[in-house]
Amino acid sequence: MPLPIQNEWLRDLIDILVVAFLFYRLLILVRGTRAAQMFTGLLTLVLLSVLAEWLRLSALNWLLTSLRTVWLIAFIIIFQPELRKALGQIGQSRILNRFVSVEEFGFLAEVQNAVERTSRKGLGALLVLERNVGLKNYIETGTPIDAGVSAELLETIFTPPAPLHDGAVILRGSQIVAAGCILPLSANPDLERTLGTRHLAAVGLSEETDAIVIVVSEETRQISIAEQGQLTRGLQIGDLKSRLSALLRVKASKSEVRETKKAEARGV
Repeated sequence: MPLPIQNEWLRDLIDILVVAFLFYRLLILVRGTRAAQMFTGLLTLVLLSVLAEWLRLSALNWLLTSLRTVWLIAFIIIFQPELRKALGQIGQSRILNRFVSVEEFGFLAEVQNAVERTSRKGLGALLVLERNVGLKNYIETGTPIDAGVSAELLETIFTPPAPLHDGAVILRGSQIVAAGCILPLSANPDLERTLGTRHLAAVGLSEETDAIVIVVSEETRQISIAEQGQLTRGLQIGDLKSRLSALLRVKASKSEVRETKKAEARGV
């Protein structure tokens, strides 16, 4: 089926702009890495191929054309980390997510792994999963991290004598936003008096926000979740991921409802 763009010059312009943009984005990805020089060499070969075809250098053009398959394989091998990063950024695009169903909570496997490790080693841990209510005030009390969620990094943060091991780690989606954060303590008189500071902080934050807070007890190695001022203790590690997924999907559903109401209000 022919494209709706009838003007040949306009099609050529769009073609050139798209290719230029792709090369620009790839150059941004490899800038400052060892792949930058390889990218420059590959770009030189591509330009040489275009030049050979334009000047009708038959032998050189035949040689470069024969190597196109090798170029493609070499491109994938050389730029594998950069391509993986680029595809990850595309997959996180809000525009794309409107049309494609993307797994939203893949990072929970890393969270579960981190909780299992800290529990097994008897390390105290306090993990906060941000939902609809922003946690900027509490993030500012800690140290910015801005790294992807990984079990190894979380375990390192909570391992003494790491300077941030006593505070809370705040997650925003699949990113670790900050560590060593200070949370408000609950003053609920109905809570057990035997609860430690971590559990009181978890309940306190869940009373003031809609965040989900995971606690690993240093003394008992018990796993707990605080949500909406309620503390659920003694969770099994196998149930943690499904429980968190269910809670986060509630968040997503509420967000969709709010957006629908806003749209209806604008329509009125």
